[in-house]
Amino acid sequence: MYKHLSREERYQTHSLLKAKQTISEIARLLGRNRSTISREPSRGHGQRGYRAEQACAKASERAQRSRNARRVDSKVWAVVDFYLVIQWSPEQIACKVAVCQERIYLHVYANKPAGGDLNTHLRSQKPRRKRHLCGRDRRGQILYRRPNSVRASHIEDRKQVGHWEGDTVTGAPHKQSIVTLVERKSGFALFSKVPNKSAHLVGRPIEAKLKPLFSRVKTLTVDNGMDFADHQAIDQRLGIQTYFADPYCSWERGSNENFNGLLR
Repeated sequence: MYKHLSREERYQTHSLLKAKQTISEIARLLGRNRSTISREPSRGHGQRGYRAEQACAKASERAQRSRNARRVDSKVWAVVDFYLVIQWSPEQIACKVAVCQERIYLHVYANKPAGGDLNTHLRSQKPRRKRHLCGRDRRGQILYRRPNSVRASHIEDRKQVGHWEGDTVTGAPHKQSIVTLVERKSGFALFSKVPNKSAHLVGRPIEAKLKPLFSRVKTLTVDNGMDFADHQAIDQRLGIQTYFADPYCSWERGSNENFNGLLR
């Protein structure tokens, strides 16, 4: 049965296209039919090429124009507005009310030209920009780093419990941090506060949180921060293998990135 691309899949498609991946490779990574992915760039294309936000808006417009489109009652939109104001994400609201997340985003974008401020309550206001320094990483080198490219391909299918993603979230004063862990198939999440992001402090809560679940822990995928430099010790104590996502490829840890956004 055909299913439209989700918002997350469109963002992943956009990132993979920028990384010069082929349509066939993108389809394989997303578990989608090649024809579905091949149509997406042209359907979401604008003056600045294919952009995920633009593609989502266009998809919502097409759905709303469809003769099969369901009309949403004003009372339902009032409930949606309430949850938006208290900073629920459209994805969370869609689980609460009978409106898909794409229509909620379209509702937010239509509200702004009408003089509304719903867009100011979205948690992600602007994309974070990084200075890539011509591809050089300023954070130092992690010894014996195991790249994500050698990770078993079946892990991408999310059919097996035991494959985790990890990261650290730093608070506004840039002092204390939170270590976050998310299981890829179930979405089960764990987190723990640490005084700072030094490798030995980050490694302790990872071991403490995952050790009681040792039978449900097989791999861990993290970013390239030096806070995960003690990965070999973690692997040895937990009996797992840690993999590192490619630099600036956050979609390789999509579950963890999404959870971090909700946590913030």
